[in-house]
Amino acid sequence: MNLNPLAAEEQFLNPLDRVNGFDIRPGLYEINGATSFGSCVNFTIHSQNAVSCELLLFHRGEKEPYGTIPFPENYRIGRVYSMIVFGLDIYDFEYAYRMDGPNVPEKGLIYDKTKVLLDPYARAVTQQSIWGKEPDREKGYHGRVVFNDFDWGDAREPKKPMQELIIYEMHVRGFTKHASSGVQFPGTFEGIREKIPYLKALGITAVELMPVFEFDETMGKREIGGRTLLDYWGYNTVGFFAPNTGYTARQEYNREGTEFKNLIRELHQNGIEVILDVVFNHTAEGNEQGPFFEFKGIDNRIYYMLTPEGDYYNFSGCGNTLNCNHPVVQQMILECLRHWVIHYRVDGFRFDLASILGRNEDGTPLLQPPLLRNLAEDPVLKDVNLIAEAWDAGGLYQVGNFPAWNRWAEWNGKYRDELRSFLKGEYWFAAQAAKRITGSPDLYGGQYRGYNSSINFLTCHDGFTLYDLYSYNEKHNEENGWNNTDGADDNRSWNCGYEGKTDNPGIEALRKRMIKNACAVLLCSRGTPMFLAGDEFCNTQFGNNNAYCQDNEISWLDWSLLEKNREIYEFFRYMIAFRKKHSAIRGECSPSGLGFPTVSVHTNQPWDNNVTQESKFLGVMFAGAVPVGSSQKTGRNQENAWSQEAERRRKSVWSLETERTRELETEDLVYLAVNVFWEDQQFFLPKLPNGFVWRLAVNTDQPEMPEKESQMTVIDSEFILKPRSVAVFVGGPSF
Repeated sequence: MNLNPLAAEEQFLNPLDRVNGFDIRPGLYEINGATSFGSCVNFTIHSQNAVSCELLLFHRGEKEPYGTIPFPENYRIGRVYSMIVFGLDIYDFEYAYRMDGPNVPEKGLIYDKTKVLLDPYARAVTQQSIWGKEPDREKGYHGRVVFNDFDWGDAREPKKPMQELIIYEMHVRGFTKHASSGVQFPGTFEGIREKIPYLKALGITAVELMPVFEFDETMGKREIGGRTLLDYWGYNTVGFFAPNTGYTARQEYNREGTEFKNLIRELHQNGIEVILDVVFNHTAEGNEQGPFFEFKGIDNRIYYMLTPEGDYYNFSGCGNTLNCNHPVVQQMILECLRHWVIHYRVDGFRFDLASILGRNEDGTPLLQPPLLRNLAEDPVLKDVNLIAEAWDAGGLYQVGNFPAWNRWAEWNGKYRDELRSFLKGEYWFAAQAAKRITGSPDLYGGQYRGYNSSINFLTCHDGFTLYDLYSYNEKHNEENGWNNTDGADDNRSWNCGYEGKTDNPGIEALRKRMIKNACAVLLCSRGTPMFLAGDEFCNTQFGNNNAYCQDNEISWLDWSLLEKNREIYEFFRYMIAFRKKHSAIRGECSPSGLGFPTVSVHTNQPWDNNVTQESKFLGVMFAGAVPVGSSQKTGRNQENAWSQEAERRRKSVWSLETERTRELETEDLVYLAVNVFWEDQQFFLPKLPNGFVWRLAVNTDQPEMPEKESQMTVIDSEFILKPRSVAVFVGGPSF
């Protein structure tokens, strides 16, 4: 909320009370957190069960408070404590709270008036700005006032429709921390900003940032085999409203978030959206043995799901589970997301273990979770992308069955699993692969938005990199210190004949072809593609599929591989550009004037869609028509009208020349051919009308890629696809 500081100061110029040497008056109850108005600061916090609350004021970096101000009883309205404190030095104070109340653990009430409590709405958290430095845990976390005066100028968000996104998942620190990155400020928001020209040249249109909310990477710090293991990924949130200051190049006292905002603004200027990976399923306080610094001392049984005995339900696998569908917690989550959209201009959110957001207070799944609907319908969030990881650690798997309200998209875990199996050579997955490539119509009907609800991916932070997917049969997580028991066992990977690093040129060539196959299929699939940063140049984690604790070369991108594997990088860049050029793949064009269906599946013979467990070949064709000279972009709500028009055309007899002249449209035809078998596969392309030909745009068995359509080889209907390779054809008029 932006208020004129001078006007606010004048409005609240006269304090009403003096407590412990401080001038105070009742505050602004509807504004949570700490907000400065000139020389006065408004503090608001709420607790359902506390009987008293104290505000603690600290000089910067100090452990003991220089001021303690109990909230007067008449300053509490309902369960909200609010007061304005006058005469504070904004640049030299930090704050926290203490609360008193009943301590009845079996009822979930564990108030302790000796504990220093962090404000859940704090816009900045102290002791976190130096990565890897352990905070003074006895001192506790403090909040800091943040000035909200960042100048966005005339910056505008790209606001791309979902089908135009190509998502690039990255870890802020790992993206540039390696010495080979060549940036001035490695491992920071600024380091990413320095790499924007690279991202733009690659062609991605969105970055998905692993957690950037404030977290304490030193929680659970261990020494294993000479390595220091940290909470590197950051999926243990400390402050939901605060950016991780360990990711900044410089300290930003009272202006925390400035560097991150600069990054977002410049990404937007380059047409790249920003999606945040957010963690509302649990917090860093853990279970009964975990730390006590925030929600436990404010309202333990409100913020966490508790058993009838007062213990913590653990549907997150991390010790506790946030009680997301309690009205108080719903309000906090909604305010948090609004905060990041309004003050940081982010374009979307990916919700970690999102199925927890649909659980009731006793842990049972809800048919119509109020939180998910509120987020879907909220006017501030209306233009941002909401993406669910539609499962949790409690066994609830909702891919294709998530309460989507015609609004949510989701990580398509079935795409990942079934395509991994198919692409590594399990050809009997061909029928499932056909569904996934064509937009998973079996999953995303009804309450979903069709293929726009499917985030297609083969790799992400959680699992093998793409290079490791074809270099290891088994996970190799020994460096994590759990005797290789952590991480997923169902990887559906293949080492191409040798486990791990090899100098065998034949195996290396096969691995690169497998990577190209995966890239080509991913970017020629209906839905929104996402891949892991570094996949485009064969980055490796040396077989570690759960590098959550590895703040080192295991997780950091090795940029020297970019030159070594330039061929793979250029292939990714080519396929990204190819997808952008062909709106038929994305589903952004009107029905084909040739009478072809928008999407069709083929075996070796055209129009034979009887894909069985014995099928060794899979073909998928995308067809449509776009206005001549258009950018091939159309509205996202045209699908029904186009399908009706397609049916009308199929029932009519059309002269091709008349149709093309009347409609001034050009055909967009793309045929994806996949052979995951270890022998040649002969197939026949669909016959085109006179004046049209098929051209070969991609062949992963060959290193060359044509720069222009005129350089593509014209193909007769018959083609022999080499073992374990993918080809892509485009149909168009003969020159």
